[in-house]
Amino acid sequence: MTDFPIDAVVTWVDGDDPVHRAKRMKFESQDQILNDEVGGEIRYKSIGEIKFCIASLLRFAPFIRKIFIVTDGQDPHLEPFLDRNFPERNTQIEIVDHAVIYRGYEHFLPIFAARSIETVLWRIPGLSEHYIYLNDDFLLVAPTGPEDYFTPEGKAICYAHRFSIPLARFIHAVKPRKKGFKISGFKDSQVNAAVTAGNSKYFLYIGHIPLAVRKSTQERFYTAHPEVMERNMSQKFREPFQFNPQELFYILGEKDGECTVVPRKGKDLYLKPKKKKGYMARKLNAFDRSDAPFCCFNSLAYASEDDRKLATDWIRQRLSIDTDGEPCEG
Repeated sequence: MTDFPIDAVVTWVDGDDPVHRAKRMKFESQDQILNDEVGGEIRYKSIGEIKFCIASLLRFAPFIRKIFIVTDGQDPHLEPFLDRNFPERNTQIEIVDHAVIYRGYEHFLPIFAARSIETVLWRIPGLSEHYIYLNDDFLLVAPTGPEDYFTPEGKAICYAHRFSIPLARFIHAVKPRKKGFKISGFKDSQVNAAVTAGNSKYFLYIGHIPLAVRKSTQERFYTAHPEVMERNMSQKFREPFQFNPQELFYILGEKDGECTVVPRKGKDLYLKPKKKKGYMARKLNAFDRSDAPFCCFNSLAYASEDDRKLATDWIRQRLSIDTDGEPCEG
């Protein structure tokens, strides 16, 4: 058991908000608009994932002291939904604006890139030393305890395996272009993080899962290397040179004895919609047979209406929540 507080941090944006969309369009180039991996509409499309993410934390991680939702002048208005489904909840929920974590760096705002925002999450006022980071499309789908994220001594648990950096660079080099663009993906940002931390041989290949982090490790590194923080945090849209801040923590943490690496196999489920007939149903049936606690429903906005309903119905049932007739986009 752990005897220290653990918070959760969730990044969220409602890309359908006309104010946010207008702000984004003001800064996007045509190339960024066309590239779904950088600034395309799909990156900001929300179909209600934030409700499921927060509900999963309350259902399957009730030990969490406080949930911080980091966003840009928006509010998901979760109170009616949470009051109906979790009237006895003890976990506090707080909305944190980008201006708060960018205090002193307001000239960089607005920011639309996840990697930029993740770089300064450790600056959330009142954030506990031990915290769990989630994108809003991450879910818990089985009960978890503090020991699934941190050791009793406080080391963060990193579910990953070592991956060769030269091999990753070769894979990136031969990867075909998509819509005319050379995509810098999830794996590439982890390579960048490892190199930033001084490791040119391997990185810790993490998945799309909740990630345990130690705030002091991040603060110590960025205080010593402010130029590294500023370059990563200042990009309005994803750039190929940006690093994954959680991966950077894991590489540093392993060196400093603040992180322990555990095999990820069997710990997470991942779904990205495909057009193959019956794919969604088969995938969800496989999920039913798994006891993995972590799950990511990536880009559900890409799914057909029928497949999206299958997925959201499965989530509602797994989390035992009632949306009272609300559409999945609600």
